[in-house]
Amino acid sequence: MGESEILHDTRAAYDDVAEQYAETFRDSIPEQVFDRAMIGAFAELARATESGAVADVGCGPGHVTAHLRDLGLDAFGIDLSPRMLAIARREHPELRFVEGSMSALEVGDGALGGVLSRYSIIHVLPDSLPEVFAEFHRVLAPGGHLLVAFTAHEDDSQLAWAFDHRVTTAYRLSIPRVTVLLERAGFEEVARLVEAPGEDAVRGFHHAHLLARRIP
Repeated sequence: MGESEILHDTRAAYDDVAEQYAETFRDSIPEQVFDRAMIGAFAELARATESGAVADVGCGPGHVTAHLRDLGLDAFGIDLSPRMLAIARREHPELRFVEGSMSALEVGDGALGGVLSRYSIIHVLPDSLPEVFAEFHRVLAPGGHLLVAFTAHEDDSQLAWAFDHRVTTAYRLSIPRVTVLLERAGFEEVARLVEAPGEDAVRGFHHAHLLARRIP
């Protein structure tokens, strides 16, 4: 399956579950202590650089975009699913949400102070991750920060393992290999948080949060 088919299937799958997804995750941030910790650190660094707006890439129904706004950021959301975006605009009319693909962001070079990609790269074909990371690098200002979160594996024998995601095709990603891909794209790691498998009550997966800085 090629990248265009993946994009089509991912868009359709999230359109189909948009209302249910929004209802499930609307109030989830207060319960996610590790997410909050890393998003908080990301927000503090992004505020300090004063390099521009922050994009929530794969924003879904917009609850995390709103959380970024509450942390003092000029945040906006980007998502592939029109129905997810319709919910985001309905529930957060004061914020901006645009349709787009993370491999071809309609954002100018160096325009952003931060990019958050929270559990969106898991739906990218593994071979396309370098292209996505290069796009994140392009839109970030020098010194801007990227936070990626993903279902993870600590094994470095391969980049990705497909798993039975409830919505559509998804991958667990090797933390060491993702780190290398980020370095090759022009990022330096700032911090990482890895949740132990026991913290995932559903599948027992690792969850990784990698915070990186765009090298000038």
